[in-house]
Amino acid sequence: MTDDALQPTPNHCALERRFSDFATFGEALDYAAKGSRGLNFHDPRGNLARVYPYAELREDALITARRLIARGIKPGDRIALVAETGVDFAALFCGSIYAGAWPVPLPLPTSFGGKDNYIDQLAVQLASSDPAMLLYPSEIAEMAGAAAARQGCDGVTYDDFHAGEAADCALPEQQSGDICYLQYSSGSTRFPHGVAVTHEALLNNLAGHGIGMKLEPLDRCVSWLPWYHDMGLVGCLLSPIANQVSTDYLKTEDFARRPLAWLDLISRNSGTTLSYSPTFGYDICARRISSQSHVSERFDLSRWRIAGNGADMIRPDVMQGFVNAFAEAGFRASAFLPSYGLAEATLAVTIMPPGEGIRVELVEEERLSGTPRDLSRPARYRAIVNCGKAVKDMTVEIRGESGQLKADHQIGKVWCKGPSVMHSYFRDPEATDECLVDGWLDTGDMGYMADGYLFIVGRAKDMIIINGKNHWPQDIEWAVEQLPGFNHGDIAAFAVETENGEEAPAVLVHCRVSDPDKRIELRDQIRDKVRSITGMNCVVELVPPRTLPRTSSGKLSRAKAKKLYLSGEIEPYKLLEAA
Repeated sequence: MTDDALQPTPNHCALERRFSDFATFGEALDYAAKGSRGLNFHDPRGNLARVYPYAELREDALITARRLIARGIKPGDRIALVAETGVDFAALFCGSIYAGAWPVPLPLPTSFGGKDNYIDQLAVQLASSDPAMLLYPSEIAEMAGAAAARQGCDGVTYDDFHAGEAADCALPEQQSGDICYLQYSSGSTRFPHGVAVTHEALLNNLAGHGIGMKLEPLDRCVSWLPWYHDMGLVGCLLSPIANQVSTDYLKTEDFARRPLAWLDLISRNSGTTLSYSPTFGYDICARRISSQSHVSERFDLSRWRIAGNGADMIRPDVMQGFVNAFAEAGFRASAFLPSYGLAEATLAVTIMPPGEGIRVELVEEERLSGTPRDLSRPARYRAIVNCGKAVKDMTVEIRGESGQLKADHQIGKVWCKGPSVMHSYFRDPEATDECLVDGWLDTGDMGYMADGYLFIVGRAKDMIIINGKNHWPQDIEWAVEQLPGFNHGDIAAFAVETENGEEAPAVLVHCRVSDPDKRIELRDQIRDKVRSITGMNCVVELVPPRTLPRTSSGKLSRAKAKKLYLSGEIEPYKLLEAA
């Protein structure tokens, strides 16, 4: 219930800010609890519902740790936690760390398309992390309990856990090199990899956030990002604790229903200066407001100092659309702060210096794909976004296939090295050895450097290679999106084998047209558009809206789309050609 008398935790605090310079995360929370800042949870309409100062979080976490110990939990045990945004998960996550156990955040069922799919997903990640128990909200007890039973671990609701006894004992001492938690990346579905993150790695990366974003004494954060994803968990929960920043939260599902509640919360909360989102979050807000007027009367975005972008390829056209939609509400393009990161580096690898905004370079598509240019066709360019400079203590290199270092503006594989690079993939030494070499992490992404700034081109594994020529799926998808009636995320491109045994590009497209003749016309338009880019015929399949799969963090999953299409689980519309 919303209480009108509630006052949010303040922006200002007499406690001197420390940029995550602690040996363990427990020490970071101990320090934050000495001040008056904290977490603030809001209802679906953005009204303040629960104030949770860091002092109260610490007190609850210490009790949680002793309840875990009373249940027989030992240091190094995994505690799987369904990551619902709220006080329960925050206390359970921090309490697990105080107990020396490793919390394992797992997703809510919102993005898995049905009960059985969600149970399967949970069961796969439980099998990978091998936890002593799974804790979950009572609302999903049936599904989560079924997954726990399948894995053979103890399944307990949040409420039942809190009703348990707490042991009267000292908590285990921890070292900076100890594992702090396991993080599953958003794409971890069929073959999950649990990233083992040490206290040292976490705190070093969180220091990189505070220093890289040049946190100011009165900064305040707003977030709707899910806590089971690294940008939501590390960037918008653990970083505010370790850098002592008051933060306001909307649940992810509430943002999905009412995206503009995010901007309402930023406008209403005095002093909000920090908020992050993937590209699609900015896109959906700009689209929702396009049909409305009086933007300046509803919103005040003038204090928004850092509008972070990350977790997906950054689209400069989408960002410009957001600026166009909200400039009259005081939003400044210079507030955009592109970044690049991944769970295997804890989170951040590079951050754009605040105030520099989005900077792009136009690069020939042939150079991006590493294939000779066809001089008979006009050159095509893609705008590549500058993702900033390496965070504190991180080194970034671009390397060729044989490991040679690439010069500025030469495209290759992105490697990084620093204290925040992961310890390992949990119980998967082969996968660890594939991406960690002498302390260097092979990110799996392609990009180039220029004057110390990193530009990301795309995922190496998504590259479509046909007749020896490379094509980026983003180039095909973005071109199709320029046709009328398409939204960001409506198209998935990948390679398939045709009936004659040759490979061809395939494009799955959300279709909102019901007229049979119009569908055929649309398919032919898309085919012509892709031919103009690739020079080849492609397979075009029109599929129902909301068919294309997404990862738990909202990214398009091309690999899963291809798998579902080839297995027949995605059923395209049948087009009846004229006789």
